[in-house]
Amino acid sequence: MDKQSLIAVLSFLKKHSFKETETLLRKESGIAADELPLDDYTTDSKADVKRALSPYRSTEDPALFSDHYMQLKSFVDTSLDTHKCELKCLLYPVFIHMYHELVVRNCEDEARKFFDQFSEDQDECYSEDLQQIALATKPHQIQDCQIFENFRNNKFVLNISRDTYSHFKRFLLDKNFTTILAIISEKLNVNVYEGATRNKMLIERSSGAMMGDSAKDSNKAKVLYGLLKESEINFQLEDDDEEVTGTEDNKSSKKRKSKKDMQTKKPKFDPNAPATNRIPLPEMKDSDKIERARYLREVSKKVNLGPDSLPSVLFYTFMNSFHALTSLDICEDASMLAAGFSDSLLRVWSLNTGTSKLRNIKQPEDLNIIDKETDDVLENIMDDNSASDSKQLLGHSGPVYSASFSPDKSHLISSSEDGTVRLWSLYTWTNLVSYKGHMFPVWAVKYGPYGHYFASAGYDRTARLWSVDHHQPLRIFAGHYADVDCVDFHPNSNYIATGSSDRTVRLWDVASGSCVRTLTGHKGSVHTLAFSPNGKYLVSAGVDTSILCWDISSGDVVCKLHGHTDAVYSLAFSQEGLVLASGARDNCVKIWDINKVLTNQTGDRLPNDPSDGRVYEIGSYSTKSTSVLCVHFNRRNLLLAGGSFVSC
Repeated sequence: MDKQSLIAVLSFLKKHSFKETETLLRKESGIAADELPLDDYTTDSKADVKRALSPYRSTEDPALFSDHYMQLKSFVDTSLDTHKCELKCLLYPVFIHMYHELVVRNCEDEARKFFDQFSEDQDECYSEDLQQIALATKPHQIQDCQIFENFRNNKFVLNISRDTYSHFKRFLLDKNFTTILAIISEKLNVNVYEGATRNKMLIERSSGAMMGDSAKDSNKAKVLYGLLKESEINFQLEDDDEEVTGTEDNKSSKKRKSKKDMQTKKPKFDPNAPATNRIPLPEMKDSDKIERARYLREVSKKVNLGPDSLPSVLFYTFMNSFHALTSLDICEDASMLAAGFSDSLLRVWSLNTGTSKLRNIKQPEDLNIIDKETDDVLENIMDDNSASDSKQLLGHSGPVYSASFSPDKSHLISSSEDGTVRLWSLYTWTNLVSYKGHMFPVWAVKYGPYGHYFASAGYDRTARLWSVDHHQPLRIFAGHYADVDCVDFHPNSNYIATGSSDRTVRLWDVASGSCVRTLTGHKGSVHTLAFSPNGKYLVSAGVDTSILCWDISSGDVVCKLHGHTDAVYSLAFSQEGLVLASGARDNCVKIWDINKVLTNQTGDRLPNDPSDGRVYEIGSYSTKSTSVLCVHFNRRNLLLAGGSFVSC
């Protein structure tokens, strides 16, 4: 560090009365006390220190930055095609750091000229980031820029072949661009790999994230994606009231077949499944076992979907909501729907209004006279006089951005702009708990598949794991570089997936709290996630209109599905996991043949043509003018969807 830099640091220490540190540094540097500026010396010491400690500070004339970057760009453009695609990935992070250096040096005119000259050459996926840094043209504005903060505190990750890196290194040494050399060596994380250089299609499949590719070892950890061993269900349910026609022999045969279908098969050992005691899970109550038996009976009657058997769609349209509908969720058995609104209201509807309306629990004095030993005690405690098609829940003080039903349908959680997550009882229709931990708006919440746990994601760049009996989070998942917009549980409840505005998807281990997968490839914010029923695959979608299917075990992209023309808001797998439904802002529900996606992949080969993703679309249902906020398959593979009608 040169003498002027040391004087700037010593002045800062002196101003803030760090006397011992100042004395020690002055002694080691040999700078006398009279060489320091006087106390009334009016300079911005913080800005001086930032400039002094800039890790890639050079003596190059700022006026040369544009010329040096232009030469770098010309070198990339004239390189052989085998190197060009990978070298282009270097241009964006170098551009950001050179612009940052100009702003730090208070060269406002040069910074504006540099930005105007080269910003349009960057990839379209970085347009929002560039709009943000364009507002910072003075040193004091840097601290308010999230993009600059990320680039100062983290290294942009690039994966480059050894041949390409050697070719690039020879260019830098020949030109001796000290600023660019310092940026490459100190502010970028360049992972050099052996083997053939990636082509344009492979680079396109993994590029686009705010801070570059996934790190070298980020996807090496083993993921236990198998399903947990199920508890034995010994409950025998009565046959439903479906009419059976035919002879007596046929009827008895029908009944015998029904009982046979109810027998649960002995689960096979899955080597990829986690131990049942890896994380604490609640024990199944009798009511849970009855519901599980009911689920198995319903699923046994599902329609097998495919290209020749598309699902029927039941669509719920919210009229006259005037853009006030902010969230939509349908419970697992499709018996209830919850909608959040911008006026802080949360409303729940019964979707089986003919047979099951929403009721309150009886008053305490009425509950005392109920026989608690009867099998239908849960039915007897409900007050028929309070039955209605919908209930409204008041408690939030801002727009309700997300809601999720518990698996047993006894509770509902919701998140809001007010920074809280609220737990609601669906027996009393009141707020039970307000969980406070996020610093800013909470964009998403999701109940775990076994209940007890739920996850939240918010503006503070974190996701959090909660249990209903703790008012503080059990885990805080920090690692994203921007808002965490969506969250979902793995079917075995041992992992949580998050999607972010930093254009990445991350998989977190609930047991350790660590990130075990960093998935890059999206070109816009990720708004929705869904796991396949077998737990092996994860699909994600968002602003870039594409749907990416990931293999969790390896972290690789299986396929990229194209078809929507606007942001995708919701994804859902059919019960058997062979069909995927998606809903988007383009007023369209699309059906995808996931079975064909998986069977068409041979080994590690992926489709060479990006347009191949379009051939997997097997159905499309358009609305007149209703954005699709939610899609959900019920137990018999009827597809439910909903959204808000927007008048033209």
